[in-house]
Parts: sequence; structure tokens; C-alpha cells
Amino acid sequence: QVHLVESGGGLVQAGGSLRLSCAASGSTFTINAMGWYRQAPGKQRELVARITSGGSTNYADSVKGRFTISRDNAKNTVLLQMNSLKPEDTAVYYCNARAVLDVWGQGTLVTVSS
Repeated sequence: QVHLVESGGGLVQAGGSLRLSCAASGSTFTINAMGWYRQAPGKQRELVARITSGGSTNYADSVKGRFTISRDNAKNTVLLQMNSLKPEDTAVYYCNARAVLDVWGQGTLVTVSS
């Protein structure tokens, strides 16, 4: 099994930056891709960014040019650097690992004040 632990959320003013980190443990050799999703109040969970084990990335249109996902395979860690944050980025951010099954972290709250 894979276990995910997230860190790095918090409160930031619009235009600021935050970095989220997700550390995977357990059967990490089964992970094909890792990513970040977010869920704002009253909205569905949506993909923010994903990175494969080979390093291919894809982003939601709303974060392109502002967010960067990266992965350290040796440390089984995925990072999400978020710059130029906007109030509409406020959400609970969840780390996801695509292994035999989808695995989710506990979520970390990001609040962007205007």
C-alpha cells in the first residue's frame, strides 16, 4: 500500500506564493503518476497538476504559468510551487498517487486573501 503525507498549506495574500509537498511511503514502486487536486467549498474536486514517473506534466488551464509541479523520485516526493496566487485558488488541496488504486492524502487547506 501507498501512504501520502502532505504539508505546506496556509494563508497567503493574493499575489503571494506557497509550496505544497507530498511524501509517499510504502509500495512506492507501484506509483505511475502523482498529482495535486483541489476542492473549493461547494465545488467538485478538480485536477490541478499531474506528473508521471517519466516527468511528463499536465496542468489545469487556470493554473498554467503560475503553478509548477515537480517530482523527486529518489525521495518519493512531489512538490507544487504556487505563485501569483489568486483568491479563487482557495481550496483544500489533495495529493494523489496513481498506483494499483488511486491513493489520496488527507488534504491541506490553502487560503488566499484578497
